[in-house]
Amino acid sequence: MIVASSTARISPLADIEESARGTRIEIGAEAVIDSFVKIKPAGGSGNVVIGAGTVINAGCVLYTGNGIRIGRNVLIAANCTLAPTNHETADPDRPIRTQGFQPSRGGIEIGDDVWIGANCVLLDGTCIGSGAVIGAGSLVRGTLPPFCRAWGQPAVIRGWRKSP
Repeated sequence: MIVASSTARISPLADIEESARGTRIEIGAEAVIDSFVKIKPAGGSGNVVIGAGTVINAGCVLYTGNGIRIGRNVLIAANCTLAPTNHETADPDRPIRTQGFQPSRGGIEIGDDVWIGANCVLLDGTCIGSGAVIGAGSLVRGTLPPFCRAWGQPAVIRGWRKSP
């Protein structure tokens, strides 16, 4: 089920798929879903909640997997992938495609007022605290605290936001 606020701006070129498993996709007030954003129910039945005022730029892909919760006024730059799911790979005698998915590591949670730079990948179990800044091209897994500045593969804390 897709539920979007009447004030959300969703590009007609965005692709938001309905779920066969009952996944709920909620898009908050004044959120912006840009051209060529793909939201795809895959790898689980988690919900996707996009907070008010959040902007998701062109080319981003969000798999519902074990769920994604994005806070308010979050900026996600172009070509990011949010993948809160993991394929099972344990049986070398079976194709990975037929082995299903691993248990949830908690989905993806992004606090309010976060900026995620272009070409980042966020994996299952990621939790980014409010006010954090994630540098372009980063691979994010695990927990990053509020107001940190982090980047790299994997992303590590490199500093903190400071008042001018």
